[in-house]
Amino acid sequence: QVRLVESGGGWVQLGGSLRLSCVVSESIFSFEIMAWYRQVPGNQRELVAASPRWGSRRYSDFAQGRFLISRDNAKNTVDLQMNSLKPEDTGVYYCNAERMMPSGSKQNFWGQGTQVTVSS
Repeated sequence: QVRLVESGGGWVQLGGSLRLSCVVSESIFSFEIMAWYRQVPGNQRELVAASPRWGSRRYSDFAQGRFLISRDNAKNTVDLQMNSLKPEDTGVYYCNAERMMPSGSKQNFWGQGTQVTVSS
């Protein structure tokens, strides 16, 4: 069973920065996409940033220009650097790994989540 373990969440003031890290129990090169999602209070889980195995990284509008996703295939980690944080960024952040099966179906794996709190 694939395990994803997030770390790096915490409390920060408006304008501050946090770096989230996700360690995966197997080679992340086997996953088509590594991504970070978040769930803010009252909302559904939403994509923050995605790093495909091949191709360009993509960001949600709210993350563009402030957040940076990076993956290290050698260390089996994917990080999310978050800058200029705002109170509306408060929520639980989840690491996600997606891979395609030979059948064409997708497998998704999730971490347990890490809390990010931004105070004004």
